[in-house]
Amino acid sequence: MNENILGIVAGILTSVSMIPQLVKVIKEKNVKDLSWIMILILISGLSLWVWYGILKNELPIILSNAFAVLVNLSLLICYIAFRKKS
Repeated sequence: MNENILGIVAGILTSVSMIPQLVKVIKEKNVKDLSWIMILILISGLSLWVWYGILKNELPIILSNAFAVLVNLSLLICYIAFRKKS
C-alpha cells in the first residue's frame, strides 16, 4: 500500500473517531461520563500535530488533525453547555 494512502486513511479514521461521541452528547444533552481533562489533553495533542504538520508542510497531517481539533472543541463546548444539566 502506498504510504500516502495509508496516512490519509489513518488521518480520516482518527479525525472522525470522536464524531459518534459528539452526536450522542448532542442528542442526549448528557456529559456526565465525559472527562473534560481528557478532552483538553486530546485537543492539546492534536493541536501539536497540526503545528508539526505545518512545520513539515504535510497537508494530510494538518487537515486531519485540524478537523479533529474542531470536533473535540465542539465536544468541549457541549461539555460546558450541558454539564449543569447532567
